[in-house]
Amino acid sequence: MALVEVDTELAAIAADNIARHGLGDRARAVALDAMATGDEFAARGIPPGAADHVLMNPPFNHPSRQNVSPDPGRRSAHVAADDTLAGWVEAAAGLLHSAGTLTLIWRADGLADVLDALGGRFGDIAVLPVHGRVGQPAIRVLVRARKGSRAPLALLPGLALNDENGRPTGEAEAVMRGGAALPLIGD
Repeated sequence: MALVEVDTELAAIAADNIARHGLGDRARAVALDAMATGDEFAARGIPPGAADHVLMNPPFNHPSRQNVSPDPGRRSAHVAADDTLAGWVEAAAGLLHSAGTLTLIWRADGLADVLDALGGRFGDIAVLPVHGRVGQPAIRVLVRARKGSRAPLALLPGLALNDENGRPTGEAEAVMRGGAALPLIGD
């Protein structure tokens, strides 16, 4: 498994944690931009078509709708350029083998952009709406898609993080503290 992180300091921290927990035979951290070329990934030991699964959390805030941090590192971690999503999905498609899966998180109001970025390359798309509070509109979507599939889209029941009083829901606690699988995990 390879963790790709653009921030060299964070990649070093991840590498240290991997070593400290004795996971060096199963994982490694690579300092690389997610939108690097296939040749750059290959040079770091991540060749095209080698991944069974890509999990990503691209920056997804639009600078015209969010306050942008003056700190360059925070800004790059949170603010997306217009081509960010398409670039990250393109990179994932190149890394995945012919039936590999991609899982990503995005703003709920940008679901159409996610579906557009997945284009004709991915199918068997499962969308899990994530609600900040029970009864409120979703704030995020978790999306899982299979490369090369023609299976239809599935809109899953939403996950509410907090109840009406702002306390974590049992379902959210089961996932975040109890290690329960999200319904996206079906393969």
